[in-house]
Amino acid sequence: MVIGSQIIFCSSSSKAEMPMKVTEIEGISEYKLENGLRVLLFPDPSKPTVTVNLTVFVGSRHEGYGEAGMAHLLEHMLFKGTPDVPSVPKALQERGADFNGTTWLDRTNYFETLPAQGDNLEFAIRLEADRMMNSHVKGEDLTSEMTVVRNEFERGENSPASILGQRMMAAAFEWHNYGKSTIGNRADIERVPVERLKSFYRKYYQPDNAMLVVAGRFEPKEALRIIGETFGKIPRPTRVLDNTYTEEPAQDGERQVVLRRVGDVAVVGAVYHIPSGAHPDFVAIDVLESILTMQPSGRLYKALVQGKKAASVSGAAYALHDPGVLRFMAEVAAGNDPQVVLDSMLDVLNETASKGVTQEELERARLRLLKQREMGASDSAEIAIELSEWAAQGDWRLYFLYRDRLEAVTVDDVNRVAKSYLQPSNRTVGLYIPTEKPERTSVPATPELAKMIGDYKGREETSVGEAFDVSPLAIEERTIRTRIDGVQIAMLPKKTRSSTVVLRLTLRYGNEKSLFGLAKACEFLPPMMLRGTKSLTRQQLQDALDKNFASLSAVGNAGEATFVIETKRQNLVAVLGLLKQVLREPAFPESELAVIKQQVRANLEQGLTDPQTLAVKTVSKALSPYPAGDVRSVPTVEEELKLVEAIEVAGLKRLYNDFLSAQVGQIAIVGDFDPAEVESTLKGVLADWKSDQTYERISRTGSVPITAEVKRIQIPDKANAFYFGGAVMPMSDDHPDYPAMIVGNYVLGAGALSSRLGDRIRQKEGLSYGVGSAFRAAMLDQRATLSLYAIANPANMEKVNAAVNEELARLLKEGITQQELDAAKQGYLQAQQVGRTEDPRIARLLEENLYAGRTMQYVAKLETAIGDLTTEKVLEAVRRHIHPNQILTVIAGDLAKE
Repeated sequence: MVIGSQIIFCSSSSKAEMPMKVTEIEGISEYKLENGLRVLLFPDPSKPTVTVNLTVFVGSRHEGYGEAGMAHLLEHMLFKGTPDVPSVPKALQERGADFNGTTWLDRTNYFETLPAQGDNLEFAIRLEADRMMNSHVKGEDLTSEMTVVRNEFERGENSPASILGQRMMAAAFEWHNYGKSTIGNRADIERVPVERLKSFYRKYYQPDNAMLVVAGRFEPKEALRIIGETFGKIPRPTRVLDNTYTEEPAQDGERQVVLRRVGDVAVVGAVYHIPSGAHPDFVAIDVLESILTMQPSGRLYKALVQGKKAASVSGAAYALHDPGVLRFMAEVAAGNDPQVVLDSMLDVLNETASKGVTQEELERARLRLLKQREMGASDSAEIAIELSEWAAQGDWRLYFLYRDRLEAVTVDDVNRVAKSYLQPSNRTVGLYIPTEKPERTSVPATPELAKMIGDYKGREETSVGEAFDVSPLAIEERTIRTRIDGVQIAMLPKKTRSSTVVLRLTLRYGNEKSLFGLAKACEFLPPMMLRGTKSLTRQQLQDALDKNFASLSAVGNAGEATFVIETKRQNLVAVLGLLKQVLREPAFPESELAVIKQQVRANLEQGLTDPQTLAVKTVSKALSPYPAGDVRSVPTVEEELKLVEAIEVAGLKRLYNDFLSAQVGQIAIVGDFDPAEVESTLKGVLADWKSDQTYERISRTGSVPITAEVKRIQIPDKANAFYFGGAVMPMSDDHPDYPAMIVGNYVLGAGALSSRLGDRIRQKEGLSYGVGSAFRAAMLDQRATLSLYAIANPANMEKVNAAVNEELARLLKEGITQQELDAAKQGYLQAQQVGRTEDPRIARLLEENLYAGRTMQYVAKLETAIGDLTTEKVLEAVRRHIHPNQILTVIAGDLAKE
């Protein structure tokens, strides 16, 4: 029944029902309650966090007439609180949770990862049981939140690729709801009656239509007890939930979509109907997609990107409950006719359908997909969330069945599905061609999952890591430091799930004078080094990485080149051998530079009419007033395009030969490895690598004269506008006021929806989908920046500007309350602890500490200082360093619509 705005489904006196075990596969145990709730437990003692994920099996597929976007809108409403938890974001933020909610075609899920300590497990389970049944669904909340969702809708409207993809889906599905965007229809979002939303909530948010996953460090018996006392008290609903039954008929001819909007980059695409994710054909289709789009071997990639017709290609096989689509997209390179690019794309797809793929292509794609799966399987928190997708397809055990099918798929399977589904009559593109003899492609129905999966047993459970303490001093105690010539090394060996290990290397070179005019070349250098060596082509290098279940990425900035490896213990030495070739023998192929320039150019050209890009660029340029050519200067988009055009292989080779060496750098290694073996191998990687160029750290000033101003940039035909404010101040991260500034900014806008900006501008006034603030201080320079940002409908931008100014003024006048201080301390510190559960984050932290000449003692001291803060200290600090008359604000968008 409904009493006021509170929805009551069960009383605290209801009898608790304990979950009954159903099955166990590779460490994941399934249980079921009498009320129908499915429960998955995945204990992982190596993870010092616990993740709770509630999946409700309702998405846009289940929406009726006038309900477009209702599942997604309801997802937003479930953060509005319950009688017991008035503010869900605040309650989660106070415990340092990493949390979110997402809606897709077949499901909605709500998840949070918290430190595995205290009563966090019980808190998370009780929260999900509470908001599944007792969430406020009030008219006043709906009024504010529908404008937030509309703003999210408008953000998507700014992307030509997103809109084109949705239009193709709408044309491909005449009857099935997969043709409707999850975010919904603007009119339905704006006009939905609250009573209808409540009815939708009561119908679908019930235990017999949900699955709860708990993963990480916890005791299964304790979790089952809490689940029984919370979810177990909810009675089984009396309503019978109907299954959706709409079946999309076979497409009877190629369909066409043409979209014309303001922009600078053309996009083309094609979608083909395919079976559901549970169907045995799906794995072969997924492999086919990889064969066509993976870099650098993909057929579409070679024909379009390497052929200089497209800046990028992408593909996706939609794994859905009902038959879905296989989608291909290409970003047209400047100077090319979009129709010609589309024709070239279709030529490749048609040829693949008629002539098939090779065994070599199959093995390469299979290995890449298996590697990606294996790397994801090492993180129990990631698996906990991913299981939502498999369960939404019909059964969570498909997660394992997909792997088994992937290992068994043959080239005949891939060629059969290519011939069956890559038919002109089965696709939707930007061109329509009539035909005298219509063709039909029959897409098979979703198989009977219970019969197909049967009593699936799985395999032996993967290796489990140690229970590792992620406190700063515990990390410090386990860290081994050494050096190889000028390269400092920090090693943190520990047992990890699936024996994973992360290595992060940064080489530093040059100075502000010797690198003058070379900033863009510094950015291009590391990615180009990954495009092939003197012994290995780009494809051979990628194949070698895949065979070792490894990833190797690289990024460059002025005077620094960073390389990151993720792999397994048994493969690390071999992967370091590949890294040595990349570092010491890069080939710098002309053809690959053309590809990278094409991709960078396309991204920059999009920025010419992107409100966020132009707003951020304008503020950043003002806060870094260095002359053109200085590596610290910020070029405009137009200037950056010219810099990209000027990049040549000869210049990159000269930069590499003159500057790059192992004279100065840092390496951090975290995970399962043998320190002595790795140190010995690294000596071989870095030995005898010198440069005649002197290295000097490039400093940046924080004393920049800025006068408060609001600049407006008119960009026509953009449904979403962007607000960005920035200030710079002289402060490093060892300044006495730094802890107080962290907390002040956390309360102002960094604390997500529970911050003052988030609570007012998004939660209460519903003006923005994304709003907040960021504060960052340099490690070695006296330079810190404060950023204020928001997206909104252009008509609401002046309200957003006023609200930000008012909240900033209130912070400087009144400071923060004791309650805000306590919540910010707890939320920030626990969020840092959660962050240190990810080995790549620890590696980055150790590497930064080496660069700054400090240890994890610094982090411990910082966290102690935050814990000792008072409201008075925070007020004094923000007043001392934040000056509204020195904040530059830029508002960009179609401001004529205001």
